[in-house]
Amino acid sequence: MSAAIPKDQLLVQIASYNTALQGSTGLPQNLVDWLSPTLQVSSFLSHSPRGPDVVAVGFQELLPLHLGLSGASKSVIDKRSSHILSQIETHSPDKAKYSLLASIVNVGVALLVYARDEGIARQVCDVQTSWTGCGPGFMGNKGAVGVRFRVSDVSDDDKRPGETYTFVCAHLTAHQQKLQHRIADFHHIVGTLLFPALPFNEDKSPTTMYSTSHLFFLGDLNFRIDLPNSHPMSADPHAYISEALKEPESRETLKEFDQLLVERRKRSVFVGFREGAFWQFPCTYKHCLGAVDQYDVKRTPAWTDRIMYTTYSDSLEDMETSQIRNLLYTYIPSYTISDHKPIISLLLLPPPSSFDSNLDDQRKIPTIPLPGFYTPVPDSLATLKRYTGRTLDRIVGFTWWLFTLLGAGSAVVGIFNFFIGATAYKWWRTSRSST
Repeated sequence: MSAAIPKDQLLVQIASYNTALQGSTGLPQNLVDWLSPTLQVSSFLSHSPRGPDVVAVGFQELLPLHLGLSGASKSVIDKRSSHILSQIETHSPDKAKYSLLASIVNVGVALLVYARDEGIARQVCDVQTSWTGCGPGFMGNKGAVGVRFRVSDVSDDDKRPGETYTFVCAHLTAHQQKLQHRIADFHHIVGTLLFPALPFNEDKSPTTMYSTSHLFFLGDLNFRIDLPNSHPMSADPHAYISEALKEPESRETLKEFDQLLVERRKRSVFVGFREGAFWQFPCTYKHCLGAVDQYDVKRTPAWTDRIMYTTYSDSLEDMETSQIRNLLYTYIPSYTISDHKPIISLLLLPPPSSFDSNLDDQRKIPTIPLPGFYTPVPDSLATLKRYTGRTLDRIVGFTWWLFTLLGAGSAVVGIFNFFIGATAYKWWRTSRSST
């Protein structure tokens, strides 16, 4: 492409990585392969060498679960934030500077959003964050976090409120057979990951993630590949899928058995969302630790890690294509410290739509259009559910942490030591009272 990117079109870079409970050691020092993908789209950017306007980085399984449940996630994400920011700026093709707009973490799910200083960061306002859990008892071992902000219109003679951007990072229920749990997780997130009412809106009720101009959903969504029983290789799916992943043509055939794609086509989940051609790269899970391209034989490979999006100018008539242009969607095989591979997407947003002359329309923030059969509604018990889950997080987390401390790093050994100690204490009390 020979033309430069128009100034009114934003580049949004989204990255996601399940770091397999690695904590502060979960990232290599040099993140150029993951966070600086512009070399792979150099033909597009060659006439406009610029870094992205917005960078969103999501993590799942950020640190050991007992530490996450105990509330120790913030220190880890703070360290990662400064490291990520330095890497983004170091490898930016035009040496741009960035600022952290917001960060949010709940147990092991985290999201950081950065904006380019010269440009969009100056227009950002109304920054909001939200979190929710969808594990047992609404605990946060599974769940989502979100960031929303508004980009105001800076024209002196224009009173339009601008557009809102919402990013959601999630970790859904695992295991091949738990498809319905994943679908339920998504709808729980829609109902409980709530944000304040949109500015300039008469209705002051909380809003769902869909009440936005641009929506991005990323994370370890855990959807698997389901070969039907009629498939000749259904008895040994690992061997068939591992072989099929080697060639682009066979991956395109394999995508038809992807649970997420199948359910999206049914409109049972992720209604309104679009996605790039995920089958253009091999499955991101489950890899052997330390290996670039070797899958664990105990799990069937799957595209568990995904990035999806939609915008207010997308058509209800065509639910597959988007006005957002997907310039890049790939995985990074060189990262070997996790059983997941990180993924990255570079998205070119459409220019802001022109409003008609109706003054009321000009004063409203445009939002995602949805089909008539789907009306997301905030859960009236969202706050109760969220804080019930957080209370359970802390109780389980601190108990687990104490057992781990007693076991010198092993909760199992800690439990054993606890019962040995309790038994010894009881025997001592009994023998003392008998004398």
